[in-house]
Amino acid sequence: MPQRRPSVDEVLRKYGAKIEGQVRTSNVNTQEFSQSYEKFKGEMTRQYSGYEKWCHTLGNIIRLKPSKKDEDRIKKAIDGAHLDVEPWQAIGLGVMAFISLFMLGLLISVAIALVKGDFAEFPLLFFFLVVIFSMFIFYFSQSYPERLAKLWRLKASSQMVPAILYIVVYMRHTPNLEKAIAFAAEHLEPPLSLDFRKIFYDVEVGKYSTIKDSLEIYLESWRGFSTEFIEGFHLIESSLFEPEEGRRIATLEKALQVVLDGVYDKMLNFSHEVKAPLTNVYMLGVVMPTLGLALIPLASAMVGGMLNYVHVFVLFNLIIPFLVYFLTDKILLLRPGGHGNSSFLERNPLYPKFVSKEPFKKAFLIALPFILISLIPLIFHYTPLPEMMGLQKDYTFNQLGLGFLGRDEMFFGFIDTLDGTKGPFGLGAVLLGMMFPIGIALFFVTAYREKTKDLILERNKTKELEKEFNNSLFQIGNRLGNGVPPELVFSRVAESTKGLRTGEFFSRVNYNIQQLGMSVEAAVFDKDRGTIRFFPSQLIATSMRVLIESSKKGLKIAAVSLMSISEYIKNINKITVRLKDLLAEVTSDMKSNMTFLAPLLSGIVVGLASMITSILGKLQVGDLAAGGADLGGIGDIVNIFDYQSMIPPYFLQISVGIYLIQIIFILTSALVTIDEGEDKLEQRSQAAEYLKKGIGMFFVTALIATVTLSVLGTVVLGNLF
Repeated sequence: MPQRRPSVDEVLRKYGAKIEGQVRTSNVNTQEFSQSYEKFKGEMTRQYSGYEKWCHTLGNIIRLKPSKKDEDRIKKAIDGAHLDVEPWQAIGLGVMAFISLFMLGLLISVAIALVKGDFAEFPLLFFFLVVIFSMFIFYFSQSYPERLAKLWRLKASSQMVPAILYIVVYMRHTPNLEKAIAFAAEHLEPPLSLDFRKIFYDVEVGKYSTIKDSLEIYLESWRGFSTEFIEGFHLIESSLFEPEEGRRIATLEKALQVVLDGVYDKMLNFSHEVKAPLTNVYMLGVVMPTLGLALIPLASAMVGGMLNYVHVFVLFNLIIPFLVYFLTDKILLLRPGGHGNSSFLERNPLYPKFVSKEPFKKAFLIALPFILISLIPLIFHYTPLPEMMGLQKDYTFNQLGLGFLGRDEMFFGFIDTLDGTKGPFGLGAVLLGMMFPIGIALFFVTAYREKTKDLILERNKTKELEKEFNNSLFQIGNRLGNGVPPELVFSRVAESTKGLRTGEFFSRVNYNIQQLGMSVEAAVFDKDRGTIRFFPSQLIATSMRVLIESSKKGLKIAAVSLMSISEYIKNINKITVRLKDLLAEVTSDMKSNMTFLAPLLSGIVVGLASMITSILGKLQVGDLAAGGADLGGIGDIVNIFDYQSMIPPYFLQISVGIYLIQIIFILTSALVTIDEGEDKLEQRSQAAEYLKKGIGMFFVTALIATVTLSVLGTVVLGNLF
């Protein structure tokens, strides 16, 4: 009797478990990965939790149904940023924010008018600013998920090259894509590690049936942003189907090269495209406003009090800096990822000093005397302090022994009018007022230097180590290939590199192994004693992680892996040097303009404003009544200007100084991001350096220009009369 053919179900029941055990592609605990994803997401998205809370409160008040196109766009951004909100909540938050701010501004404006008892006193400028701000908040709130998604993608793309490197090196000895992705997810920095964990999470929760499907959907989210990342992964996948070992290895190396070439090409294009927008921002946001400042004293005198120092403050210290920041931020969001400094700043033993508030307290005590000196004109005029000290409220330059600056001119120069006291218009007030921006700049320079100086020294050591590391990796690879175990390799390499940064690094590793009995992994990565804490570098961490993982498969495999890493470092160094050369064309001009040209123009403008105010003041002191016939038509021209309604140069130069500080902060952040990627340590260190140079140049120029032009004006008018 012929034997019955077994059914498919019977075959699966009989052999399924056995086959699964034989062909299983991973020993990754997906449940553990899912739990780690949820925990990791909670840690990573704490900075977004405030936005999510607002969406779940204000965003739920009004439920607006967006169009299908807008809903898909916002939903894609929400998924990309790993937010727990719905598209209609994001739009609802924007609408409620607009309505709330608009109504609040309207109520405050009406209240001001009612308190003053006349609707002619309605604060139009304030209400106009509130309306503009409300419109911006609406735009910002409803588009915030897209901004977060872009920032997430930029941060994630800075780990693209290490991610592909981890996967390629792992798959050289273990052709298992699932294990390789898990290995990369475990050792990568966030946020790309969170994306990789989510690939497993989506399979665990049943969203996709296989890791391959989940990976394909994830890679689709990069389409249009990083084609090289997608191509690299597809080459890695195709290597699994190569029948020959040599071709499989070549395909893996091709995947890494595709990503490196893609990063280089994108940064090359960015370096060319970013120059014109940044130049436009600088001209529109720095040069033109600075030159326009020279006209403000004359304009305020001609319009008879319609323009005062409050308007100057709103324009130059709120509106223009905000526009410059907004425009530079839009430009920086165009920066492709994959290139930039990615260091373990938080793991450095000196990091607590970086986040400490103590440097700010010390800086405040240093800056406070300068601030108080700048306020002396106001203190003398508006407080009883001078009488208590037996002093006058004001003095002439002649009384102070400075008659060459104007014998009868007042030092502070307050004027009593029917509308109240105006001023200070005096040269002395302008000179003392220069201490205000000096004090603010000194505060940030002192605090930021204290916070960053030690960390910057450590980072410079790490950069030296990275430059030397390539040759050391080659030595380690050779010794491993000769059969020397990793525990002994470090002592020999440390001896051969004595006196170099690499010698210091490997000596620390060797000490941890030999004296403290640590494993190689603990000697490098232990959170308390690990050597990587003292040399926080993504490049070194990646190399050491590959060494540790590949040595588990055998010394020969570890040697080959380190040779691959050595070649990778050589290529990435070439790309980095070339990109810095290209970006230097953009950044060098901006640095010189920010620390030299803009402060120089600002200082000259302050001097001109002071001279114009001084000249108009002298021409309208009443001497023209007797000498008008001799001066011809000058008296009629001078009558056009209302000296008492002019903006005091004291307030003008304070506003200019604060504006310059704001611009230096904004442009420094932009330049560091262009050159290095997002780097808080470098931003604060560079901000301190540029503030010292920029505000120093502004003070010297303003002082020389103000004194020189005032003396010149005094001499000319003295000859005229």
